[in-house]
Amino acid sequence: MTQILTTPRAAPARSTRTRHYVMCPPTAFEVVYSINPWMDLTNAVDTGLAQAQWQGLQDVYRALGHRVDLLGAVPGLPDMVFAANGAVSVADRTYGAAFAFPQRQAEAHAHVDFLRAAGREVQRPTHTNEGEGDFLVLRDVVLAGHGFRTSPDAHREAEAALGRPVVSLELVDPRFYHLDVALGVLDDGWGDAPADIAWFPGAFSPAARRTLRRLFPASLECSEAEALAFGLNLVSDGANVVLPTESPELARTLQDRGYHPVPVELSEFVKGGGSVKCCTAELHR
Repeated sequence: MTQILTTPRAAPARSTRTRHYVMCPPTAFEVVYSINPWMDLTNAVDTGLAQAQWQGLQDVYRALGHRVDLLGAVPGLPDMVFAANGAVSVADRTYGAAFAFPQRQAEAHAHVDFLRAAGREVQRPTHTNEGEGDFLVLRDVVLAGHGFRTSPDAHREAEAALGRPVVSLELVDPRFYHLDVALGVLDDGWGDAPADIAWFPGAFSPAARRTLRRLFPASLECSEAEALAFGLNLVSDGANVVLPTESPELARTLQDRGYHPVPVELSEFVKGGGSVKCCTAELHR
């Protein structure tokens, strides 16, 4: 049985808050290049199954009462399905992406066009960053990863663009190339409960571990096995936590902490190095 390391505490009452998500259909999704340790050109995507799994995720969000807007897929951009990577948005402000690899760079323009058409102010970046892949928004702070895909200089730029303090966290394990595969926001702190996260310490530098334990002393520290199952690539509305079915032990632990786990099957997207959160951008209040 996978071990989950956590600080014991009484489970507080959890409250949901309606969210506004953006998703991109997987009509162009396939693995045709390899830019992360999960992408294997010999492991083909089942496009029919990918479409069904993606639709299932969208259906879950709508059933939970959340709004889902759709960003149109662009032929030739297979990773656009990972909509979280295209920008990070807080209130009426958006900080755009500048992708590290040339295969994905055109995605940034599609996101800017979509967001500006929706009436959002978008600041184009001068430093490399991959949106919510490396920026996770809480009420009082933005957690920001660097080490593989996002420049530390982008953290300062995002802080100014979003008007929100940014905490820099160094990632050191290439399997966890984005912050959102090493850390999941369980509660962003907008309700009665304090902000709460789940994370895998082995993905972070010693300094980043100290920072996270100082900021979140009651956080849920997950095992390597749960992290490698993409269990931390989750989406939470403060009460309902949507996560991969391959993380049953994490789901049980979340239930013990007062959350309602909602497992979904997204195995085809793991072939591209992503899961629930990667497929989901949020337009934060």
